Amino acid sequence: MSRPGGWWGRKSTPAKFETYTRWSFHLLALTELSVAVGPALGLAEPRTTTLLVSMAAVHSVVCGVTASRSLDWLRGQRDRPVRTLWTLAVTTALVAVVSLVVARHGDDDAAEAAGALFAIVMVFGAGTTAVGVHGQRRVTALVAGFAVGSGAVSGAVGMPWPAALVTALVVLAGGGFFAFTYSFSAWLLNAVYELDEARETRARLAVAEERLRFGRDLHDVMGRNLAVIALKSELAVQLAQRGRPEAMTQMVEVQRLAQEAQREVREVVRGYREADLGNELAGAQGVLSAAGIDCTVTGPATGFPAPVQSALGWAVREAATNVLRHGDARRCAMELRVKEGRVVLTVENDGVPRTGGRDRGAGLIGLRERLAEIGGTLRAEPTGDGRFLLTAEAPLPAHSGEAAPAAAVHRPGAVSEATP
Repeated sequence: MSRPGGWWGRKSTPAKFETYTRWSFHLLALTELSVAVGPALGLAEPRTTTLLVSMAAVHSVVCGVTASRSLDWLRGQRDRPVRTLWTLAVTTALVAVVSLVVARHGDDDAAEAAGALFAIVMVFGAGTTAVGVHGQRRVTALVAGFAVGSGAVSGAVGMPWPAALVTALVVLAGGGFFAFTYSFSAWLLNAVYELDEARETRARLAVAEERLRFGRDLHDVMGRNLAVIALKSELAVQLAQRGRPEAMTQMVEVQRLAQEAQREVREVVRGYREADLGNELAGAQGVLSAAGIDCTVTGPATGFPAPVQSALGWAVREAATNVLRHGDARRCAMELRVKEGRVVLTVENDGVPRTGGRDRGAGLIGLRERLAEIGGTLRAEPTGDGRFLLTAEAPLPAHSGEAAPAAAVHRPGAVSEATP
Protein backbone atom coordinates (compact mmCIF):
# COMPACT_ATOMS: atom_id res chain seq x y z
CA MET A 1 0.00 0.00 0.00
CA SER A 2 1.13 3.49 -0.76
CA ARG A 3 -0.70 5.10 2.13
CA PRO A 4 1.07 5.67 5.49
CA GLY A 5 1.03 2.71 7.84
CA GLY A 6 0.92 0.23 4.97
CA TRP A 7 3.12 -2.27 6.82
CA TRP A 8 0.66 -2.37 9.69
CA GLY A 9 -2.38 -2.25 7.42
CA ARG A 10 -1.27 -5.35 5.50
CA LYS A 11 -1.31 -7.43 8.67
CA SER A 12 -4.32 -9.49 9.63
CA THR A 13 -5.98 -8.88 12.99
CA PRO A 14 -4.28 -11.89 14.65
CA ALA A 15 -0.90 -10.82 13.22
CA LYS A 16 -1.42 -7.30 14.58
CA PHE A 17 -2.28 -8.69 18.00
CA GLU A 18 0.79 -10.96 17.93
CA THR A 19 3.03 -7.99 17.07
CA TYR A 20 1.48 -6.00 19.90
CA THR A 21 2.00 -8.90 22.34
CA ARG A 22 5.64 -9.40 21.37
CA TRP A 23 6.48 -5.72 21.71
CA SER A 24 4.69 -5.65 25.06
CA PHE A 25 6.97 -8.44 26.26
CA HIS A 26 10.04 -6.52 25.06
CA LEU A 27 8.82 -3.33 26.73
CA LEU A 28 8.38 -5.22 30.00
CA ALA A 29 12.03 -6.26 29.76
CA LEU A 30 13.01 -2.63 29.19
CA THR A 31 10.85 -1.69 32.17
CA GLU A 32 12.94 -4.01 34.33
CA LEU A 33 16.12 -2.30 33.13
CA SER A 34 14.81 1.22 33.73
CA VAL A 35 13.52 0.41 37.22
CA ALA A 36 16.74 -1.36 38.24
CA VAL A 37 19.10 1.27 36.82
CA GLY A 38 17.47 4.21 38.63
CA PRO A 39 18.80 3.53 42.17
CA ALA A 40 22.25 2.47 40.85
CA LEU A 41 22.91 5.71 38.97
CA GLY A 42 23.06 7.76 42.15
CA LEU A 43 25.91 5.77 43.72
CA ALA A 44 29.22 7.45 44.46
CA GLU A 45 31.27 4.37 43.57
CA PRO A 46 31.55 4.05 39.72
CA ARG A 47 32.56 0.38 39.81
CA THR A 48 29.51 -0.59 41.84
CA THR A 49 27.29 1.43 39.52
CA THR A 50 28.78 -0.22 36.43
CA LEU A 51 28.40 -3.67 37.97
CA LEU A 52 24.76 -3.22 38.94
CA VAL A 53 23.78 -1.58 35.64
CA SER A 54 25.56 -4.28 33.62
CA MET A 55 23.84 -7.08 35.53
CA ALA A 56 20.45 -5.41 35.09
CA ALA A 57 21.06 -4.99 31.35
CA VAL A 58 22.12 -8.63 30.88
CA HIS A 59 19.14 -9.95 32.82
CA SER A 60 16.77 -7.68 30.90
CA VAL A 61 18.05 -8.97 27.54
CA VAL A 62 17.81 -12.59 28.65
CA CYS A 63 14.23 -11.99 29.86
CA GLY A 64 13.24 -10.47 26.51
CA VAL A 65 14.74 -13.33 24.50
CA THR A 66 13.17 -15.96 26.78
CA ALA A 67 9.71 -14.37 26.59
CA SER A 68 9.87 -14.18 22.78
CA ARG A 69 11.01 -17.78 22.33
CA SER A 70 8.50 -19.04 24.87
CA LEU A 71 5.76 -17.25 22.96
CA ASP A 72 6.90 -19.02 19.78
CA TRP A 73 6.61 -22.31 21.68
CA LEU A 74 3.10 -21.51 22.88
CA ARG A 75 2.13 -20.69 19.28
CA GLY A 76 3.48 -24.06 18.12
CA GLN A 77 6.22 -22.45 16.00
CA ARG A 78 9.18 -24.09 17.77
CA ASP A 79 10.10 -26.63 20.44
CA ARG A 80 10.08 -25.66 24.06
CA PRO A 81 13.14 -23.40 24.68
CA VAL A 82 14.56 -25.47 27.52
CA ARG A 83 18.12 -24.15 27.17
CA THR A 84 16.90 -20.57 27.10
CA LEU A 85 14.83 -21.15 30.23
CA TRP A 86 17.85 -22.65 32.01
CA THR A 87 19.95 -19.70 30.87
CA LEU A 88 17.41 -17.34 32.41
CA ALA A 89 17.37 -19.35 35.65
CA VAL A 90 21.16 -19.33 35.94
CA THR A 91 21.39 -15.63 35.04
CA THR A 92 18.71 -14.77 37.60
CA ALA A 93 20.52 -16.77 40.30
CA LEU A 94 23.92 -15.20 39.58
CA VAL A 95 22.55 -11.64 39.49
CA ALA A 96 20.62 -12.26 42.70
CA VAL A 97 23.62 -13.67 44.55
CA VAL A 98 25.98 -10.90 43.42
CA SER A 99 23.37 -8.30 44.37
CA LEU A 100 23.09 -9.74 47.87
CA VAL A 101 26.89 -9.78 48.25
CA VAL A 102 27.05 -6.11 47.23
CA ALA A 103 24.20 -5.31 49.61
CA ARG A 104 26.02 -7.13 52.41
CA HIS A 105 29.43 -5.51 52.01
CA GLY A 106 28.66 -2.12 50.41
CA ASP A 107 27.73 1.18 51.97
CA ASP A 108 24.16 2.17 52.67
CA ASP A 109 23.45 3.54 49.20
CA ALA A 110 25.00 0.53 47.49
CA ALA A 111 23.11 -1.83 49.77
CA GLU A 112 19.82 -0.13 48.93
CA ALA A 113 20.47 -0.22 45.16
CA ALA A 114 21.66 -3.83 45.25
CA GLY A 115 18.69 -4.91 47.37
CA ALA A 116 16.33 -3.28 44.91
CA LEU A 117 18.08 -5.05 42.00
CA PHE A 118 17.77 -8.37 43.83
CA ALA A 119 14.01 -7.99 44.26
CA ILE A 120 13.54 -6.77 40.68
CA VAL A 121 15.42 -9.62 39.00
CA MET A 122 13.54 -12.17 41.11
CA VAL A 123 10.18 -10.62 40.20
CA PHE A 124 10.86 -10.43 36.48
CA GLY A 125 12.66 -13.78 36.47
CA ALA A 126 9.61 -15.48 37.97
CA GLY A 127 7.21 -13.74 35.59
CA THR A 128 9.25 -14.47 32.45
CA THR A 129 9.90 -18.10 33.34
CA ALA A 130 6.14 -18.61 33.72
CA VAL A 131 5.70 -18.07 29.97
CA GLY A 132 7.58 -21.33 29.34
CA VAL A 133 5.46 -23.34 31.78
CA HIS A 134 2.13 -25.00 31.10
CA GLY A 135 -0.65 -25.18 33.66
CA GLN A 136 -1.95 -22.88 36.38
CA ARG A 137 -0.66 -25.07 39.21
CA ARG A 138 2.85 -25.17 37.79
CA VAL A 139 2.91 -21.41 37.33
CA THR A 140 1.68 -20.89 40.90
CA ALA A 141 4.27 -23.30 42.24
CA LEU A 142 6.99 -21.56 40.22
CA VAL A 143 6.16 -18.10 41.57
CA ALA A 144 5.86 -19.44 45.12
CA GLY A 145 9.24 -21.13 44.75
CA PHE A 146 10.86 -17.88 43.66
CA ALA A 147 9.30 -16.08 46.61
CA VAL A 148 10.37 -18.70 49.17
CA GLY A 149 13.86 -18.86 47.68
CA SER A 150 14.19 -15.08 47.80
CA GLY A 151 13.25 -14.97 51.47
CA ALA A 152 15.48 -17.89 52.40
CA VAL A 153 18.56 -16.56 50.59
CA SER A 154 18.01 -13.07 51.97
CA GLY A 155 17.89 -14.42 55.53
CA ALA A 156 20.88 -16.66 54.93
CA VAL A 157 23.16 -13.77 53.95
CA GLY A 158 22.35 -11.85 57.10
CA MET A 159 19.31 -9.80 56.19
CA PRO A 160 16.91 -9.35 59.13
CA TRP A 161 14.11 -11.88 58.94
CA PRO A 162 11.34 -9.25 58.82
CA ALA A 163 13.08 -7.67 55.83
CA ALA A 164 13.58 -11.11 54.26
CA LEU A 165 9.86 -11.82 54.74
CA VAL A 166 8.94 -8.52 53.09
CA THR A 167 11.26 -9.36 50.18
CA ALA A 168 9.56 -12.75 49.75
CA LEU A 169 6.13 -11.11 49.77
CA VAL A 170 7.24 -8.53 47.19
CA VAL A 171 8.57 -11.27 44.92
CA LEU A 172 5.39 -13.27 45.40
CA ALA A 173 3.12 -10.34 44.53
CA GLY A 174 5.25 -8.90 41.74
CA GLY A 175 6.18 -12.25 40.22
CA GLY A 176 2.56 -13.38 40.37
CA PHE A 177 1.41 -10.21 38.64
CA PHE A 178 3.91 -10.50 35.80
CA ALA A 179 3.36 -14.24 35.47
CA PHE A 180 -0.38 -13.63 35.10
CA THR A 181 0.26 -10.80 32.62
CA TYR A 182 2.55 -12.89 30.44
CA SER A 183 0.40 -16.03 30.60
CA PHE A 184 -2.88 -14.23 29.98
CA SER A 185 -1.41 -12.35 27.00
CA ALA A 186 -0.19 -15.60 25.46
CA TRP A 187 -3.57 -17.28 26.06
CA LEU A 188 -5.40 -14.33 24.56
CA LEU A 189 -3.16 -14.43 21.47
CA ASN A 190 -3.98 -18.11 20.92
CA ALA A 191 -7.67 -17.34 21.36
CA VAL A 192 -7.50 -14.62 18.69
CA TYR A 193 -5.87 -17.02 16.23
CA GLU A 194 -8.45 -19.71 17.01
CA LEU A 195 -11.30 -17.27 16.41
CA ASP A 196 -9.79 -16.25 13.09
CA GLU A 197 -9.44 -19.90 12.06
CA ALA A 198 -13.06 -20.49 13.10
CA ARG A 199 -14.20 -17.64 10.86
CA GLU A 200 -12.29 -19.06 7.89
CA THR A 201 -13.69 -22.52 8.65
CA ARG A 202 -17.22 -21.09 8.68
CA ALA A 203 -16.67 -19.59 5.24
CA ARG A 204 -15.31 -22.90 3.90
CA LEU A 205 -18.25 -24.78 5.41
CA ALA A 206 -20.67 -22.43 3.67
CA VAL A 207 -19.03 -23.24 0.33
CA ALA A 208 -19.04 -26.95 1.12
CA GLU A 209 -22.71 -26.83 2.08
CA GLU A 210 -23.56 -25.20 -1.25
CA ARG A 211 -21.64 -27.90 -3.09
CA LEU A 212 -23.49 -30.59 -1.15
CA ARG A 213 -26.80 -28.97 -2.02
CA PHE A 214 -25.94 -28.94 -5.68
CA GLY A 215 -24.77 -32.56 -5.54
CA ARG A 216 -27.95 -33.60 -3.74
CA ASP A 217 -30.17 -31.87 -6.29
CA LEU A 218 -28.23 -33.44 -9.16
CA HIS A 219 -28.49 -36.87 -7.56
CA ASP A 220 -32.23 -36.52 -7.07
CA VAL A 221 -32.69 -35.55 -10.71
CA MET A 222 -30.37 -38.10 -12.27
CA GLY A 223 -30.77 -41.07 -9.95
CA ARG A 224 -34.26 -42.19 -10.98
CA ASN A 225 -33.82 -41.39 -14.67
CA LEU A 226 -30.54 -43.27 -14.95
CA ALA A 227 -32.00 -46.28 -13.15
CA VAL A 228 -34.97 -46.38 -15.56
CA ILE A 229 -32.68 -45.88 -18.58
CA ALA A 230 -30.46 -48.77 -17.45
CA LEU A 231 -33.48 -51.02 -16.93
CA LYS A 232 -35.08 -50.23 -20.26
CA SER A 233 -31.76 -50.57 -22.10
CA GLU A 234 -31.29 -54.03 -20.64
CA LEU A 235 -34.84 -54.95 -21.64
CA ALA A 236 -34.23 -53.64 -25.18
CA VAL A 237 -31.09 -55.77 -25.48
CA GLN A 238 -32.96 -58.88 -24.45
CA LEU A 239 -35.82 -58.15 -26.87
CA ALA A 240 -33.36 -57.46 -29.71
CA GLN A 241 -31.59 -60.77 -29.03
CA ARG A 242 -34.92 -62.52 -29.43
CA GLY A 243 -35.75 -60.57 -32.56
CA ARG A 244 -38.75 -58.90 -30.98
CA PRO A 245 -39.94 -55.61 -32.56
CA GLU A 246 -40.69 -54.18 -29.09
CA ALA A 247 -36.95 -53.52 -28.75
CA MET A 248 -37.33 -50.48 -30.98
CA THR A 249 -40.11 -49.14 -28.72
CA GLN A 250 -37.95 -49.53 -25.64
CA MET A 251 -35.02 -47.73 -27.27
CA VAL A 252 -37.31 -44.85 -28.26
CA GLU A 253 -38.36 -44.66 -24.62
CA VAL A 254 -34.69 -44.69 -23.54
CA GLN A 255 -34.02 -41.81 -25.92
CA ARG A 256 -36.94 -39.87 -24.47
CA LEU A 257 -35.77 -40.46 -20.90
CA ALA A 258 -32.22 -39.37 -21.79
CA GLN A 259 -33.52 -36.14 -23.29
CA GLU A 260 -35.71 -35.56 -20.24
CA ALA A 261 -32.75 -36.15 -17.91
CA GLN A 262 -30.67 -33.71 -19.96
CA ARG A 263 -33.38 -31.08 -19.68
CA GLU A 264 -33.69 -31.53 -15.92
CA VAL A 265 -29.92 -31.29 -15.43
CA ARG A 266 -29.92 -28.02 -17.37
CA GLU A 267 -32.68 -26.69 -15.12
CA VAL A 268 -30.67 -27.63 -12.01
CA VAL A 269 -27.54 -25.95 -13.35
CA ARG A 270 -29.53 -22.91 -14.47
CA GLY A 271 -31.08 -22.58 -11.03
CA TYR A 272 -27.64 -22.89 -9.46
CA ARG A 273 -26.07 -20.29 -11.71
CA GLU A 274 -28.92 -17.76 -11.56
CA ALA A 275 -28.54 -16.07 -8.19
CA ASP A 276 -31.61 -14.51 -6.57
CA LEU A 277 -30.76 -10.99 -5.42
CA GLY A 278 -32.92 -11.00 -2.29
CA ASN A 279 -31.62 -14.39 -1.13
CA GLU A 280 -28.03 -13.41 -1.85
CA LEU A 281 -28.34 -10.20 0.17
CA ALA A 282 -29.89 -12.02 3.11
CA GLY A 283 -27.29 -14.80 2.88
CA ALA A 284 -24.37 -12.36 2.66
CA GLN A 285 -25.67 -10.44 5.66
CA GLY A 286 -25.99 -13.64 7.67
CA VAL A 287 -22.52 -14.91 6.80
CA LEU A 288 -20.82 -11.57 7.48
CA SER A 289 -22.68 -11.10 10.76
CA ALA A 290 -21.67 -14.61 11.84
CA ALA A 291 -18.05 -13.67 11.08
CA GLY A 292 -18.28 -10.69 13.45
CA ILE A 293 -18.74 -8.03 10.75
CA ASP A 294 -21.49 -5.46 11.27
CA CYS A 295 -23.42 -5.68 7.98
CA THR A 296 -26.32 -3.43 6.94
CA VAL A 297 -28.42 -3.81 3.79
CA THR A 298 -30.69 -1.08 2.42
CA GLY A 299 -32.67 -0.52 -0.73
CA PRO A 300 -35.18 -2.50 -2.84
CA ALA A 301 -34.28 -6.12 -3.56
CA THR A 302 -37.24 -7.19 -5.72
CA GLY A 303 -38.99 -6.11 -8.87
CA PHE A 304 -35.99 -6.19 -11.19
CA PRO A 305 -35.79 -8.27 -14.40
CA ALA A 306 -34.34 -11.78 -14.04
CA PRO A 307 -31.01 -11.01 -15.79
CA VAL A 308 -30.46 -7.99 -13.53
CA GLN A 309 -31.40 -10.02 -10.43
CA SER A 310 -28.95 -12.76 -11.39
CA ALA A 311 -26.02 -10.45 -12.24
CA LEU A 312 -26.39 -8.34 -9.10
CA GLY A 313 -26.91 -11.47 -6.99
CA TRP A 314 -23.54 -12.75 -8.20
CA ALA A 315 -22.03 -9.34 -7.42
CA VAL A 316 -23.29 -9.59 -3.83
CA ARG A 317 -21.92 -13.14 -3.52
CA GLU A 318 -18.48 -12.16 -4.85
CA ALA A 319 -18.32 -9.01 -2.71
CA ALA A 320 -19.17 -10.92 0.48
CA THR A 321 -16.55 -13.55 -0.36
CA ASN A 322 -13.88 -10.89 -0.86
CA VAL A 323 -14.77 -9.18 2.41
CA LEU A 324 -14.33 -12.48 4.26
CA ARG A 325 -11.17 -13.69 2.53
CA HIS A 326 -9.15 -10.67 1.50
CA GLY A 327 -9.88 -7.94 4.03
CA ASP A 328 -9.95 -7.19 7.72
CA ALA A 329 -13.33 -5.51 7.89
CA ARG A 330 -15.41 -4.60 10.91
CA ARG A 331 -18.29 -2.99 9.02
CA CYS A 332 -19.87 -3.57 5.65
CA ALA A 333 -22.71 -1.62 4.04
CA MET A 334 -24.68 -2.88 1.01
CA GLU A 335 -27.02 -0.50 -0.76
CA LEU A 336 -29.31 -0.86 -3.78
CA ARG A 337 -30.81 2.14 -5.56
CA VAL A 338 -32.32 2.98 -8.93
CA LYS A 339 -30.71 5.95 -10.68
CA GLU A 340 -31.47 7.18 -14.20
CA GLY A 341 -32.76 3.86 -15.47
CA ARG A 342 -29.93 1.84 -13.91
CA VAL A 343 -29.78 -0.32 -10.81
CA VAL A 344 -26.72 0.57 -8.73
CA LEU A 345 -25.33 -1.81 -6.11
CA THR A 346 -22.63 -0.52 -3.75
CA VAL A 347 -20.76 -2.66 -1.23
CA GLU A 348 -18.43 -0.70 1.04
CA ASN A 349 -16.31 -2.09 3.87
CA ASP A 350 -13.54 -0.76 6.09
CA GLY A 351 -11.11 -3.62 5.43
CA VAL A 352 -8.88 -2.79 2.46
CA PRO A 353 -7.50 -6.02 0.93
CA ARG A 354 -4.03 -6.84 2.24
CA THR A 355 -2.63 -7.07 -1.28
CA GLY A 356 -3.54 -3.43 -1.88
CA GLY A 357 -4.19 -1.71 -5.21
CA ARG A 358 -6.90 -2.55 -7.69
CA ASP A 359 -8.35 -6.03 -7.57
CA ARG A 360 -7.14 -8.38 -10.28
CA GLY A 361 -8.79 -11.53 -8.95
CA ALA A 362 -10.43 -14.03 -11.26
CA GLY A 363 -13.72 -13.67 -9.36
CA LEU A 364 -14.16 -9.99 -10.17
CA ILE A 365 -12.95 -10.51 -13.73
CA GLY A 366 -15.71 -13.10 -14.27
CA LEU A 367 -18.22 -10.84 -12.55
CA ARG A 368 -17.23 -7.92 -14.79
CA GLU A 369 -17.80 -10.13 -17.85
CA ARG A 370 -21.19 -11.27 -16.51
CA LEU A 371 -22.32 -7.67 -16.05
CA ALA A 372 -21.00 -6.68 -19.48
CA GLU A 373 -23.34 -9.25 -21.05
CA ILE A 374 -26.35 -7.17 -19.94
CA GLY A 375 -24.68 -3.79 -20.52
CA GLY A 376 -23.57 -3.31 -16.93
CA THR A 377 -20.31 -2.11 -15.39
CA LEU A 378 -18.22 -2.94 -12.34
CA ARG A 379 -15.74 -0.89 -10.31
CA ALA A 380 -13.81 -2.25 -7.33
CA GLU A 381 -11.01 -0.28 -5.69
CA PRO A 382 -9.86 1.29 -2.41
CA THR A 383 -11.24 4.74 -1.68
CA GLY A 384 -8.01 5.99 -0.09
CA ASP A 385 -9.31 6.22 3.49
CA GLY A 386 -8.94 2.60 4.50
CA ARG A 387 -12.17 1.56 2.82
CA PHE A 388 -12.91 -0.61 -0.20
CA LEU A 389 -15.84 0.12 -2.51
CA LEU A 390 -17.43 -2.19 -5.06
CA THR A 391 -19.96 -0.59 -7.41
CA ALA A 392 -22.00 -2.70 -9.84
CA GLU A 393 -24.45 -1.09 -12.27
CA ALA A 394 -26.98 -2.82 -14.50
CA PRO A 395 -29.39 -1.10 -16.92
CA LEU A 396 -33.14 -1.57 -16.65
CA PRO A 397 -35.19 -2.31 -19.79
CA ALA A 398 -37.01 0.70 -21.18
CA HIS A 399 -40.45 -0.69 -20.38
CA SER A 400 -39.57 -1.20 -16.72
CA GLY A 401 -37.99 2.19 -16.20
CA GLU A 402 -41.20 3.74 -14.88
CA ALA A 403 -42.04 0.69 -12.83
CA ALA A 404 -38.74 0.61 -11.04
CA PRO A 405 -39.05 -0.07 -7.34
CA ALA A 406 -39.39 2.91 -5.10
CA ALA A 407 -36.71 3.66 -2.60
CA ALA A 408 -37.16 1.56 0.49
CA VAL A 409 -37.00 2.76 4.04
CA HIS A 410 -33.64 2.18 5.65
CA ARG A 411 -33.72 -0.72 8.07
CA PRO A 412 -30.26 -1.54 9.42
CA GLY A 413 -29.64 -5.26 9.63
CA ALA A 414 -32.40 -6.32 7.24
CA VAL A 415 -32.98 -6.52 3.50
CA SER A 416 -35.47 -3.86 2.47
CA GLU A 417 -38.10 -4.77 -0.10
CA ALA A 418 -40.54 -2.74 -2.14
CA THR A 419 -43.29 -3.67 -4.49
CA PRO A 420 -42.57 -2.63 -8.09
